Amino acid sequence: MTAVRRVPRRTWLRYRFVFLALAPVMALFIYLRIIPTGQALLMSLFKWGLIKPAEAFVGLDNYTNLLADDNFRLALTNTTIFAVATTIISVALALVLASVLSRTVSGRLGGALELMYFAPVLVPMVPVTLGWREIFNYNHGILNSALAVVGIDKQPWLSDPTLSLVAVIILSVWKQLGYNMIILIVGMRAIPRIYHEAAACDGAGAWQQFRWITMPLLAPVTLFVVVITTISSFNVFTQVYVLASDVQGAPGLLVRVLVYDIFENGFRFFNMGYAAAESVYMLMIILVLAFLQFRFLRGSQT
Repeated sequence: MTAVRRVPRRTWLRYRFVFLALAPVMALFIYLRIIPTGQALLMSLFKWGLIKPAEAFVGLDNYTNLLADDNFRLALTNTTIFAVATTIISVALALVLASVLSRTVSGRLGGALELMYFAPVLVPMVPVTLGWREIFNYNHGILNSALAVVGIDKQPWLSDPTLSLVAVIILSVWKQLGYNMIILIVGMRAIPRIYHEAAACDGAGAWQQFRWITMPLLAPVTLFVVVITTISSFNVFTQVYVLASDVQGAPGLLVRVLVYDIFENGFRFFNMGYAAAESVYMLMIILVLAFLQFRFLRGSQT
């Protein structure tokens, strides 16, 4: 008969303190995240309006109707293109900048450069988007003026659906880049320098050190950055609402994305059950992508 091992009183008090400290945070998380998610799942099974909640049980009709909805398919396509492009470009550029700054720049100059790249993250999205709207302006925008200098015709950045999507991607990469770079710099500085010094003694160049030392050891941080950027990209709304409005002033028509489509179905057409089903689809897509990213990036470490 084995004796039951008793937990020391000090350890039990420490665990109790941790649980008590986490309780308010977990309570807020459950109230603000778990419960609304459950309500959305429930609403998606009903014909649910703002005036007549739970008007009729429709089962999975909202989900099947969405698959035949041209607006939903367009929004899903645009959001996927935006999320993939924004994630790849912002993470790749952040890796390059973080590697350069962590290896070649230090002291006050390094801190000033890091602050300069991180500054866009601190500015609210609406004023930033309004500023970029002037940059993309067809008649007097800085971007078209720069293109004219090199002999390229003016581009209708804010009136062509394809170019509007490109404009939103450019803006979002610029906004996200500093955050990703700072996180990656912190991860790179946590790697013991002795590994790079040993590799340099063996004749490894900068690229070999980056490929075989920095990237494998930085994989957990890179995974975090990729997942956070993907989730943020799938929730794109403000940039589209402010930047990609058409000339008649109806926002979102040039670049229709999932969050705007949810907003329109729920608060313009008052079809909350339909909008809830769309939000569940988006949640499932994000969860699947996050799972695949965890599997791929963790698998690359072995």
